[in-house]
Amino acid sequence: MTKNAGNLEKGDYIDFRGTPHIVTKTEFMNPGKGGAIMRVKMRSVSTGAAAEFTYKAPEAVEILPVDKREMQYLYHDASCVVFMDPRTYEQSSVAASLLEDSLKFLVPDVSCWVLWYHDKAIGVTLPPQVKMKIIETEDATAGNRVNSPKKPAKTETDLEVQVPLFVKEGDVVVIDTSSGEYLSRV
Repeated sequence: MTKNAGNLEKGDYIDFRGTPHIVTKTEFMNPGKGGAIMRVKMRSVSTGAAAEFTYKAPEAVEILPVDKREMQYLYHDASCVVFMDPRTYEQSSVAASLLEDSLKFLVPDVSCWVLWYHDKAIGVTLPPQVKMKIIETEDATAGNRVNSPKKPAKTETDLEVQVPLFVKEGDVVVIDTSSGEYLSRV
């Protein structure tokens, strides 16, 4: 399947120089002289290397047929993350390098979308929010209550997050996976 370069979007998987890449940023430019162009920043799925390329807007770009499967996170070690298909109970290992900093958002039984290309995992999409238990935080002190002050807290996955003063150890909080920010207490 092909797409005009002028229509590329963040999150598209494309074939760039024979290898799969994910588009991380696009910038459409229409200079006064000449044709429109699309500047594309992308990351190699296999190596993680960043690349940048400028396409002419009408140029055809090969979009990869990526299969999305909802899978449940089980556990991870230093090199791989294990997910299970909840319908077939089939377990699949995914390279930990595909998740990078997202590993701290993975709690047992969270559902994620694993992206497959030719039966090889090439990406993982986390849910927009996850619920996590606070295991370590300071007690709130009397005094500063102006401008909704925050304090540091550590979750069950060792994720450091800024929470409101009323959050205590043992509380379950909702964390935004895209920004890593506290959203609410459960």
